[in-house]
Amino acid sequence: MSKKPSRPRAEWQDQLAQGIRDVRAIPGLTEEQYVRLEAIAKEYPFFTTPYYLGLIETMDPSDPVFLQQMPDPREFEDAGFLEDDPLDEEADMPVRHLTHRYPDRVLFVVTHTCAMYCRFCTRKRKVGKNPVPPPDELQAVFDYISAHPEIRDVLLSGGDPLTLTDGALEWIISSLHEIPHIDLIRMGTKIPCVNPARVTDELCEMLARYQPFYVNTHFNHPRELTPEAREACARLVDHGIPVGCQTVLLRGVNDDPEVMKQLMHELLKARVKPYYIYQADLVKGTDYFRTSVQKGLEIMEALQGHTTGFGVPQYIIDAPGGGGKIPVTPERIVELTEEKIVLRNYEGRVYEYPAAGHASDVAPGTLREYFPEFNE
Repeated sequence: MSKKPSRPRAEWQDQLAQGIRDVRAIPGLTEEQYVRLEAIAKEYPFFTTPYYLGLIETMDPSDPVFLQQMPDPREFEDAGFLEDDPLDEEADMPVRHLTHRYPDRVLFVVTHTCAMYCRFCTRKRKVGKNPVPPPDELQAVFDYISAHPEIRDVLLSGGDPLTLTDGALEWIISSLHEIPHIDLIRMGTKIPCVNPARVTDELCEMLARYQPFYVNTHFNHPRELTPEAREACARLVDHGIPVGCQTVLLRGVNDDPEVMKQLMHELLKARVKPYYIYQADLVKGTDYFRTSVQKGLEIMEALQGHTTGFGVPQYIIDAPGGGGKIPVTPERIVELTEEKIVLRNYEGRVYEYPAAGHASDVAPGTLREYFPEFNE
């Protein structure tokens, strides 16, 4: 009997199969550099796709695309206050792979595999070191969610959910969709940035069957918005799936007001809503990416009033110790009393607005003073 021919791999699967794990496959480095990077990759695994590697223009840390994906000796620096799990995700994990921090929503880690291991990753302790969770552990997550009717929103995360096959991903999504109290499902993915071929029509058609379904992707620099990346985002949007972007503020990548503004503009042109700018988390091995909070506020000042309002994301610090996401905003309130609020606009000009609401909100019945006919 002849052997049944195997189904050819899709382009996105080729990108993963041909992904670079060996630092010696990085071109243009010296033997000394290779030895140093191999030591780092033993502790913090290295992986990237041929596609994303090809976006590098200069093979050194001055290139923002190089910096995000290449091992760096500074990963072994320890500032003392850094932690493997600074957000205390494990402490809020009632069952494996599920973080239940907020009352009505949960974060579900469906895989620890990514198409590119970001050197600044919040889950640097896990990514590339653990397999996909087995079905029985995933079923325990479904059972927990089913038993907690207060949960209405599930965020699929990882790793990257889109490293799973369509079939495996649909099993997870459909299992959640069948739980009556789940109102919506979200997915966090960097795939449109690092392996855009993964976003096929077949994938989008499958996701669209489980509306409302939202995708938050992850671009950190304007150069990442290539024609292929834009096409991937457009395919999701064209199938009725809203797409947002969670950007991380990174030293040497986007810690410049003009670069960040250009990124926001390019995202809007790609029909991707800027959602968050994250202050870098206090993760071991990532401190060299951290900027000051003042730099983040400077960038927000440069965005507010200088670009489209819905193109301005929230600047967020995910509080260490499990405090959750907290917005950080430039100070706009100069004075607030019962009579007025004094505000400063993006140009530094000051304006007053009456703080109290309509008179009827303060003194019920005063409508009669304005409309005498009420007294008739």
